[in-house]
Amino acid sequence: MAGSRLSLRGGMRGVSPSPALTLSRQADALAATGDAAGAEPLYARALAADPTLAGTHNNHGNVLRALGRLEEAASAYRAAILHGLHEGMAHYNLGSVLRQAEGRDEADAAFRQALALRPDHAEAWNNRGNLLRDLDRFGEAAVGYRRALALRPDWADAHDNLGAVLYLLHEQGGEMAAAALARLWRRDHPANPLARHIGAAIAGEEADSRAPDDYVRQTFDLFAEEFDRKLAELDYRAPALLAGMLADETLGGALDVLDAGCGTGLCAAALRPHARRLVGVDLSEGMLDRARHRGLYDELHGAELVGFLAGRPDSFDLVMAADVFCYFGVLDDALAAARSSLRPGGRLAFTVEMLEPADDRPHRIATHGRYAHAESYVRAAVAAAGLVMRRCDHDRLRFESGEPVMGLVVLAERPGP
Repeated sequence: MAGSRLSLRGGMRGVSPSPALTLSRQADALAATGDAAGAEPLYARALAADPTLAGTHNNHGNVLRALGRLEEAASAYRAAILHGLHEGMAHYNLGSVLRQAEGRDEADAAFRQALALRPDHAEAWNNRGNLLRDLDRFGEAAVGYRRALALRPDWADAHDNLGAVLYLLHEQGGEMAAAALARLWRRDHPANPLARHIGAAIAGEEADSRAPDDYVRQTFDLFAEEFDRKLAELDYRAPALLAGMLADETLGGALDVLDAGCGTGLCAAALRPHARRLVGVDLSEGMLDRARHRGLYDELHGAELVGFLAGRPDSFDLVMAADVFCYFGVLDDALAAARSSLRPGGRLAFTVEMLEPADDRPHRIATHGRYAHAESYVRAAVAAAGLVMRRCDHDRLRFESGEPVMGLVVLAERPGP
């Protein structure tokens, strides 16, 4: 149930509660089980009998919000405050529902009042940060998320929110402010994977040679539910580009195939016709749950990719990695493990984001946390891994902030004996 539910106490010991309190308690019992539709009319009857019950107005607001009746919920929270419930949670509830209803100015005032009364309320700092982000006030939003994390240092959602708003601040011209806040984020939360990885990218500091496993796992677990929809909005094309490349090859239909970093299974439909056995591997259990629902894989494994590949020598005829190696800066270990997992004559198909030719680095981390690679580096790394480059096409992988993201679409082969 959205919002905080307040308990009601009425009457002295040995004195029966009023009819209004009795109705309110019955409604509370239904609300506690998630039955908002059953609770709402009982709250309404209780308040018709006694409109001064501040806690009942608050709880009525919670079930109205759960039922999607946002304007009525806001009115209920205002009534709770009017009748004396002048404490942080009531103002927080009002701010939260007003943000949903896009009453942003009043929502901000409600959140500020909530925090004046309860400055230790991490959720209020976080949700006011969300509101400020909606208003494109990215620097102020970042301050709110940092206050939330000072109170709840291990809160994954708040770390994700902070990383996202620092990226937006950087992209909207606030590079210096974003970098300064990112350095503070890394200083205050050195063990957090998002702070280590995204913080380094935005601060312009040296990043790891690959994205930490816990960063990848946490990011995609949080992203799993909306992953397919978000990528569709970005016109994400990596699976289709790889499928088109494979369509030009003579592959047959009895292959052992690995979908490396399979995510929600966006590549599965293209791979299934070629596969005698289709295996998927991913770090994120949230993504694997989505992949299972497609019903196209023979096996799905939750594992770190390089170790998984290295532990299965000569096992696959085809390995596909759509936008997986963009979480590796240095490609040596990943490509060597992929080669070892392929049988002689087996093929590796993958995409990476392409580093601008004017950049003389082999790879660099971008502010969104993915690495881009120079074509010359990719070609050299493929050769060093003992693979033969068959194709290296240039194409658009998706859009990012309205701009095309160009990538390399690569097909490599393990030589025969």
